[in-house]
Amino acid sequence: MDLLWRFLLGGLLVSLFAVIGDVVRPRRLGGVFAAAPSVALATLALTIGHSGRALASIEARSMMLTGFAFVLYACVVSRALLRGHWPVWAVTLAALVVWGIGAVLAGLLLLTYDSVA
Repeated sequence: MDLLWRFLLGGLLVSLFAVIGDVVRPRRLGGVFAAAPSVALATLALTIGHSGRALASIEARSMMLTGFAFVLYACVVSRALLRGHWPVWAVTLAALVVWGIGAVLAGLLLLTYDSVA
């Protein structure tokens, strides 16, 4: 039964965000609304239903911090590609390391904050 809810809720949210992505202008910005927000919301909704709000709040906080790591990744990629000195595959692979480091630092920040609080 849990899988059924996952498919229904995930499909509904993916469809909703796909519609939002079609409406948003400029067109290339619509990709931001394609999948990640809908999957995150579906995951949080299922976590609330299955494990409670406390765990869902921890997951939401983690998603936000790793989202900042993704913004760092996007900034590094866009700056490097605008210069035009390196191939796209090399820039994206190198920036994945930046994203990983940002995500690990976010996790360490959460661990530090949780141990102090």
